[in-house]
Amino acid sequence: QVQMVESGGGLVQAGGSLRLSCAASGRTFSPYVMCWFRHAPGKEREFVAGISWSGGETYYADSVKGRFTISRDRAKNTMYLQMNGLKPEDTALYYCAGGAIVGETRHPADYDSWGQGTQVTVSS
Repeated sequence: QVQMVESGGGLVQAGGSLRLSCAASGRTFSPYVMCWFRHAPGKEREFVAGISWSGGETYYADSVKGRFTISRDRAKNTMYLQMNGLKPEDTALYYCAGGAIVGETRHPADYDSWGQGTQVTVSS
């Protein structure tokens, strides 16, 4: 079992930036895909961004493409989400998730390890 802990959320004005971190502990051997989801009140959980085991492949939701950047440091077992140009509609609880997955998937059910979430609030 892999434990995941997010950090870095907070309150920011529209147009601002935040950097989220997700520290994973446990067995994260290849292939281990990590990603970010978010959940806003009244909406379904939404895929945000994902990254392959090597870090060489990344994929994003259309709503964040060009503004958010996902990365990972395998030596530290840590994943990051750099969020620039934040908008009020980005306000949500952000979760990191991971799973021994081959290929790209945006379905929450495919990931078996989840963090507790970190709140991101963007004011207008």
